[in-house]
Amino acid sequence: MIHAYAAQEPGEKLEPFEYDPGPLGAKEIEIDVDYCGLCHSDVSMWRNDWGLSRYPFVPGHEVVGRVAAVGDVVTHLSPGQVVGLGWQSGYCETCPCCLSGDHNLCSQADQTIVGRHGGFADKVRAEAASVVPLPEGVDPATAGPLFCGGITVFNPLMQYDISPTAKVAVIGIGGLGHLALAFLNAWGCEVTAFTSSESKRTEALKLGAHQTLNSRDADELEAAAGSFDLILSTVNVKLDWEAYMNTLKPKGRLHFVGATLEPIELGVFSLIAGQRQVSGSPVGSPATIARMLDFAARHKIQPVVEHFKFDQVNEAIAHLESGQARYRVVFRH
Repeated sequence: MIHAYAAQEPGEKLEPFEYDPGPLGAKEIEIDVDYCGLCHSDVSMWRNDWGLSRYPFVPGHEVVGRVAAVGDVVTHLSPGQVVGLGWQSGYCETCPCCLSGDHNLCSQADQTIVGRHGGFADKVRAEAASVVPLPEGVDPATAGPLFCGGITVFNPLMQYDISPTAKVAVIGIGGLGHLALAFLNAWGCEVTAFTSSESKRTEALKLGAHQTLNSRDADELEAAAGSFDLILSTVNVKLDWEAYMNTLKPKGRLHFVGATLEPIELGVFSLIAGQRQVSGSPVGSPATIARMLDFAARHKIQPVVEHFKFDQVNEAIAHLESGQARYRVVFRH
């Protein structure tokens, strides 16, 4: 039996829950969960904000633990190995995306907490192809958020061949944004953080930004016209996207990794005149996750986390919802 924490209905308190996962599949592994991050996506799924959730619902898709058992055909992982599991937990492995290495774009990919039970538990299962070993130099106690938040902000650097000389700005200095600042700084970019308060400005500079812009100051935004090669938006709220678009250089890109539910309102002339682009991306493939982990180890990048015990799951969710988390919450057994 697997012992977990589950909500029986949208937004209800998480309570102890156990289930029988059945026989281990030939391509699966079972992980003894040591740590699991709490992501805003867990909260959205807990509430069923996206209409994808099934109940009982067990959150948790930023898992770090040890391989407990491997399926009959699994040869690249072995019991006792320290590994991580993120948003995706399996792929079809036969579609053009999988065959070209873009597993994260597989339309048949299994999502770790969509229609299956996640990592707020003592054990979790996934297909071995979706599980990535932790390299030396990555601390298991803080690594969980790298498997969702970290790869979400790292993936665009790979997908769009971002130059180390690029000027990049980040909107939202939180769970995603603080990692974006660290990765971009280590990548070599000139990094700007859009901030709305003096306290956030100080934090952003400590986290890797070289300078900040006050996002509530129209004069500052206007003065920054044509400044950036790339803007990463990590927020899930509606903003004046036109104002940000105008701070891009010609051929610049406004890229969304935060799941804002409101439509994106943009005038077409700001796109046409500067040949600018708007895009978005999900998490990365297992190969890209492995590269991110190696990069994080080399540059000593790790999420800023607060630890909670698994039996404090409801308190931790309330802490995250209050906006007080700095910057990611990680559960530990």
